[in-house]
Amino acid sequence: MTDMTLRRYLTASEQPANLIFLLEDIASACRVIATLVREGAFAGNLGSAGAVNVQGETQKTLDILANDAFERICSNSPRLAALVSEEVEEVTWLKEPEAGDYLLYFDPLDGSSNLDVNLSVGSIFAVMQVEKDGDRNVLHAGRRQLCAGYALYGPSTMLVLTDGTEVSGFTCQHGTGDFLLTHPKMQVPEETSEFAINTSRYRHWDASIRRYVDECVAGEEGPRGRSFNMRWTASMVAEIHRILTRGGVFLYPADRENRKAGGKLRLMYEANPMAMIIEQAGGAATTGLAPILDIAPTGPHQRVPVILGSKAEVARLIAYHETEKA
Repeated sequence: MTDMTLRRYLTASEQPANLIFLLEDIASACRVIATLVREGAFAGNLGSAGAVNVQGETQKTLDILANDAFERICSNSPRLAALVSEEVEEVTWLKEPEAGDYLLYFDPLDGSSNLDVNLSVGSIFAVMQVEKDGDRNVLHAGRRQLCAGYALYGPSTMLVLTDGTEVSGFTCQHGTGDFLLTHPKMQVPEETSEFAINTSRYRHWDASIRRYVDECVAGEEGPRGRSFNMRWTASMVAEIHRILTRGGVFLYPADRENRKAGGKLRLMYEANPMAMIIEQAGGAATTGLAPILDIAPTGPHQRVPVILGSKAEVARLIAYHETEKA
């Protein structure tokens, strides 16, 4: 068992003290949310809250409680200037921004539709910085992320983090609550025979996505010459964690139904953080036509198509998109 705690890891990587404070606050919020999820049935917190968020999605009671935990705990960080949450329409400013202050983007409870059936859910987050005193712009391309990560609330609670140099996985030790380094230097396997997509949307897909999935499903007799497995859990955190540990590709593409909205997943607190993690782990992330991390955002809740995972599979999908576009 490793004895490298999250704090020791962050200190050894020479992160600024105030960024360490913020990341430890995020870890504390994730510990609280893990408990909320675990005790949800006993506390009567499963099910709908009877409200909708800015996305027009029905909020679960635990969506709101998880958002409150992030806001309450992370607001203690002295250099945190603003919060951008999936569950809150407007940016929450905590102080007059100064150059070097931090901006926190987060999805407090990803995959909350899985709560009632006891499947894995998670939290996603990213941190950027204020460029200059008084600057209230939170719309920065993903390349400017200082760090990104997610928590996975499954059989064990994990925190996966990248600081822009590597991807490290920490498991919360039962009893102490310490996040201990259990998965150092995580890498997306180069070869894969898995893909994750919601095939109920097949009728809406573009030809490029249909071609890719059809070829995978065709198995050994098809053009790929081997069998593929399909996975879909309706939790981006769970899907990406599987890809990090055993390879694969995750797709939530633009299609005939969602294209007008820009796609399904949100750029600032879903696509950007996961794209940074996957790229730092040796994979690739694209909309199909452009790298996710290069997108200039137009709003805090902007939606984008998402394709990410093993580099060779993403390259194939890009080529199919380019062929279709031509």
